[in-house]
Amino acid sequence: MKYLEDIILKDGKIIDNKIIKVDNFLNHQIKPEVINEFAKAVVEHFKGVKIDKVLTIETSGIAVAYAVAEQLGNVPLLFARKTKSKTMIDDLYTATVKSFTRGIFSEISVSKNFLSEGENILIIDDFLAEGNAAEGLISICQQAKANVVGYATVIEKYFQGGRKKIEAHGIDVFSGACIKEFKDNKPVF
Repeated sequence: MKYLEDIILKDGKIIDNKIIKVDNFLNHQIKPEVINEFAKAVVEHFKGVKIDKVLTIETSGIAVAYAVAEQLGNVPLLFARKTKSKTMIDDLYTATVKSFTRGIFSEISVSKNFLSEGENILIIDDFLAEGNAAEGLISICQQAKANVVGYATVIEKYFQGGRKKIEAHGIDVFSGACIKEFKDNKPVF
């Protein structure tokens, strides 16, 4: 999406040719017009695919996933939790994921009450780097015997290999902006 690439060039900041900071419109502050344009592109890309639910991981993915779920005709949005509340004590699907930007491992959980066998799931994420979050969400869907029918991310750092991990599962991947590399602290699309 040229629209998204232009916003990244204008508002994004590359740190040490490794990390892209886009907290002006995606992670800390959210600009609805940007998220809605991405959601429209996702809906167009997956047109004709039956989608029962949208799945993401808290926190940054929720706003993006909400916009997609709404534009898909208000399908339910489900998010994997990184921390368990006192009400989430059993009957959970879980997976361990590593955060690229934080460098920590987290156990993510989804209640078995909200993910069922045979459901068609579209995974939405804010970033795709190494594919660890995606692998965790795919694992949770596999545990539930739900079908992952697609994966969409706002920004993909292609050079980190996450796409290949997802496609190895036979899953269609859509990215709003695909960064081939960082060069002199600037993204190359």
